[in-house]
Amino acid sequence: MNKPIRRVAILAIIMFALLLGNQTYTIVMRQDSLNNHPTNRRTRDEEFAQDRGPIMVGQTEIAQTVPSEDQFKFQRTYPDGRLYAQITGYYSYDQGRAGLESSYNREMAGTADSQFMNRFLDSLTGQVPTGASVETTINAAAQRAAYSGLGNRKGAVVAIDPRTGAILALASTPSYDPNQIANHDLSAARETYVALNEDPDRPMANRAAREIYPPGSVFKLVTAAAALENGMTTETLIDSPAKLRLPQTNTDLGNQLDCGGERITIEQALKVSCNTAFANIALTLGDDVMRAEAEKFGFGSRPLPELNAVASRYPDNPDRPSTAMTGIGQHDVATTPLQMAMVTAAIANEGQLFEPHLVARIRSANLNVISTTRPTVQSQPLQRHNAKALADMMVTVVNEGTGSNARISGHTVGGKTGTAQSAPDRPPYAWFTSYALDDSGEPVVAVAVFVEDANVERSEVGGNRVAAPIAKAVMEAVL
Repeated sequence: MNKPIRRVAILAIIMFALLLGNQTYTIVMRQDSLNNHPTNRRTRDEEFAQDRGPIMVGQTEIAQTVPSEDQFKFQRTYPDGRLYAQITGYYSYDQGRAGLESSYNREMAGTADSQFMNRFLDSLTGQVPTGASVETTINAAAQRAAYSGLGNRKGAVVAIDPRTGAILALASTPSYDPNQIANHDLSAARETYVALNEDPDRPMANRAAREIYPPGSVFKLVTAAAALENGMTTETLIDSPAKLRLPQTNTDLGNQLDCGGERITIEQALKVSCNTAFANIALTLGDDVMRAEAEKFGFGSRPLPELNAVASRYPDNPDRPSTAMTGIGQHDVATTPLQMAMVTAAIANEGQLFEPHLVARIRSANLNVISTTRPTVQSQPLQRHNAKALADMMVTVVNEGTGSNARISGHTVGGKTGTAQSAPDRPPYAWFTSYALDDSGEPVVAVAVFVEDANVERSEVGGNRVAAPIAKAVMEAVL
């Protein structure tokens, strides 16, 4: 063999080796990502020819698969589509997946690694593979109370079991009908999807877990927690002038109500939601202490991966006037309703914060449990005695202060109102967050209600008037 032919042969061997290596890498390392790629029509055709597992609330299927007589063997349907849209998401041939339909796609399709034995046994018996069911933690009565309470207003509600982190309700309005996106008339489904995305009311936005907003006075719970964790008590006196000149500025911060004196206790400050007192607390503690406490509650981290929730935000390196404003939940503080429900849940649960979760268990078609979500402690933002003190202050807010519309006869309820300024050309946001104890004194529910647009005059917007009645209805549904 002469030298040129030898070189060509060596080059050919190298190229074949690289090709073989690439194919081996693709098969071994990229198989899952390629199978699950949204543009892989072969995989989608196989999925749409299978009996996909349901999504459950209790014994009710909120996403189910029924036989289809069109080009696909099965049709995905959502019996209460708008009520659960932000939880289920949608399962569409061309538009892909969202919500639990996305995060638990492989389990419901029956292709997850944990279902290998089920697939093997099905192949031996000749049975058609059936996907697993996803059992959620949602309380149906609480979910309906949240959704109907919001009505035609833009907003969101999240309810959590403080003792486990289980999500009991998650509603966002306006909502949409996922049946229209799952439609097998692909042209109609595509038109609906485009129209929903272009709708200025953004019905597909998950305001409960994937949008952040200024929290206003409900963030004073975090400020109060930071104060208690750093040496102050409920009886510590704080300067509470009618107007506070923000440091290094000519701007005055005022109060919505009479705080009850020029120096008041932290308990009194929370009871009447005194802006100047909480701004002074933030200035005394400093932004590092404030940020550290916010992060203990979950700010800066992304909770609830089942719905790809976003992180809430405490600003980096705010100046002195900005630090004062963070104390009352303004400036660059921004949070999801989910995050504020987590704050309240930790306070109600003796200072212990559990990771929020939406799925209780995955069950195979033969009803065997494939996996179960175990409650997991995320952090301890408050020592037990400080959590008890803050929880008691929240009870005072409801019984004697600004949260009167959340009272439930025969039950202990603690809460905090909030009204957050957003922009000069739009009404403020209304917030309310609360918890309730059952007959045995156990904290069974923590709720955060956010109303983006209350459809009332700007002067009428307030957490107690607009948001607290919704929280009360959700708590009553759980109790």
